[in-house]
Parts: sequence; structure tokens; C-alpha cells
Amino acid sequence: MTDLPLPRSTFFDEAFAGAPVMGIFRGYDPEATVELCGRAWDLGIRMVEVPVQDPSAYPSLRAAVAAGAERGLPVGAGSVLSAAQVREVAVAGAAFAVSPGMLPEVAGACGEHGLPYLPGVASATEIAQALALGLGWLKVFPAAQLTPGWVRAQLAPFPDVSLVATGGVDAYNAQDFLAAGCRAVGVGSALEDGAQLEQLADLMRA
Repeated sequence: MTDLPLPRSTFFDEAFAGAPVMGIFRGYDPEATVELCGRAWDLGIRMVEVPVQDPSAYPSLRAAVAAGAERGLPVGAGSVLSAAQVREVAVAGAAFAVSPGMLPEVAGACGEHGLPYLPGVASATEIAQALALGLGWLKVFPAAQLTPGWVRAQLAPFPDVSLVATGGVDAYNAQDFLAAGCRAVGVGSALEDGAQLEQLADLMRA
């Protein structure tokens, strides 16, 4: 656990500037992961996350990191739940780490390894805890269940926090979360749906 607040990183401010969408690709083999990452990058999405919920996901993370390096784009690791995992994803070349919840142990390890950290929050208490650690970018999870109304309610007492809506977000509801005040959204299966790709492209252009 970290004892002192982490310095607020500008990584996410810069990464999401002008491109408020993150592609999330869970459970695909390395070839499919790279293909989907390429689809996201071609659409103008700069941020990509590969969850590492079990050891079988690491080859896909490493493949995505290598493909992203060819384009000069960052690839992050999701579902990071321990300090040990932080070390593993750092070795794999991940540029940032994402968790489903607010985990001080992971925050501390990310600080030690120089990895920007995007923890999940689902309550005002968790937002306050994250801010106390110096974490200004937070993942709203699960966003579809929390709703855009929850986002508006939390931004009233926490106007300076930057939120990324993730979990059940697609091309059909992404704009609702952005209009509610989220700085970005995370989408996964929507990038496999041709019907949604054009809507995501419009979102990027907007």
C-alpha cells in the first residue's frame, strides 16, 4: 500500500485528448487481439486495453504491445488485481494498468513501476479514496448498471475527477456517458460490429 499520494499523471489527459474512446479486448488469442487492436487504431482510437484475468492472456498482451509499438501507441493491461500482476504487466511492456476496483496495493505498485493507473470506482467513497491517493482518472464500472445519472451525481461533489465509463458501453450509449460528463468511454464488442463502427467513427470525429 502506498503511504503518500501519487503524483497526478498527465498520461491519460494526453492519451484521451481528441480521442475519447478506449478499446478493450478480453479473451482473444494473440492474432485476433492484434487484428482488433488494428481496427481500433485505424478508427482513430489511441488507447487499447488487454485484460489479463489469467496467465493465458499474457501472450495476447505482449502481441498487442508489440503491434502498438510499431505505431507508437500505448497498450495497457486490464484486470490487474495485485502488486505481483503489476510487475508482470510491466515486464510485458504494458504502458498503463487498469483494475475493476480501487486497490491501494496496485496503486502503490504502479507508482513503483512508473505505470499510470486507472482504478474502477462504483461509489463516492471509492472516488474519495482514489483522489486521496492522487489518482485523478477513474474508471466507472460497471457503467451500464451505474448509468449516466450516477456520473452526473458524482461529478457534483467531485467536479475535478476524470471518469472513463466502462462495462456495458457501446456505440449506442457511449454519447450518453460523454454527455453526462465522462472524459472517455471503454468499448469492446462494439468494435466487432460493423453496424456500430460508423457510429464510433462519428463519435471520434465529434
